[in-house]
Amino acid sequence: MSESLLVFAAGTNVDGWLQHFDSTGTTANSVKLGDSIVVIAKGPGTEIPAPAGLPAPKHEVASKGDFRLGRRELRPEGTIVNIGGAKVGDGSVAVFGGPCAVENREQMLATASVAAQYGSVGLRGGAFKPRTSPYSFQGLRWAGLELLEEARAHTGLPILTECVDPRHVERLAETIDGFQIGARNMQNFELLSEVGKAGLPVVLKRGFGCTVDETLAASEYITAQGNDQVVLCERGIRTFEHSTRFTLDLSAVALMKQRSHLPVMVDPSHSVGIPALVEPMTLAAAAAGADALLIDIHVQPEQALCDGKQALVPEAFRGLMTKLELLAMGIGRKMGGVVRPAPDFA
Repeated sequence: MSESLLVFAAGTNVDGWLQHFDSTGTTANSVKLGDSIVVIAKGPGTEIPAPAGLPAPKHEVASKGDFRLGRRELRPEGTIVNIGGAKVGDGSVAVFGGPCAVENREQMLATASVAAQYGSVGLRGGAFKPRTSPYSFQGLRWAGLELLEEARAHTGLPILTECVDPRHVERLAETIDGFQIGARNMQNFELLSEVGKAGLPVVLKRGFGCTVDETLAASEYITAQGNDQVVLCERGIRTFEHSTRFTLDLSAVALMKQRSHLPVMVDPSHSVGIPALVEPMTLAAAAAGADALLIDIHVQPEQALCDGKQALVPEAFRGLMTKLELLAMGIGRKMGGVVRPAPDFA
């Protein structure tokens, strides 16, 4: 059965199209997606000429399968996601740096200062931490959110943090600049729908046991709510290789960028889990076309309550950002932030 996506300019009245499809036994509905209205039609009416007088679509895309609203053909120029003023997908290389988990005020503010000093366009930091063991540090929860808010005021950088519960969406949305959906929750479809409704940008991490197709399908739960501010994030998959924490699938970066208009981020820290490998994998990700990087930083990783073994110390992060800027220039791109003089950590 034929299925089509018709793309109209925002504000276009598509009721006539919906009536036309209904009269031809065709299932159809409309979704406002960013600055466009998309009519999704499935049935015989997609092959019948429309009556005269209906507004013409900007373009029409034949569709099949579970991946519709994120398809590259729908928006060939790509989507720019604006996370509190930090743009992802505009051709620059954007870095979001910070600790895996918010642990205390001193740690969060010091790490945020490092991230800002060396060119991050945004801050990462987990207030809620879903862990494999219930006995591991689970995050500071709402107290951690307050510290993230203070770090934003301290640096001027927007904040990304993970949402783990649909009941938290509304309260988080009042404070943060963007949601992060972790690998364990990539197929928590109720959560995806709720963050989609909130209208804020969403960084959707690929599940470590999920395919690219499943990741793209999961993103539809967000875009189906009319929210096109979605960043797909490759964070490594589980394979037979045990030398690294996970296997960073950089082929997925190029593949997702070919198939989707949504920008793609890479998290080299959680994927390899080894600080010495974060820099080369960051450079490789940028060369593969990643729009953004999500990097763990900690001023005292040996004292970290969560994933300290993978975090970069300030000097390592500075070195990475310097090399990343050189690489970006070499492949005709630019950094989303500015590398600044080194602060005194004495």
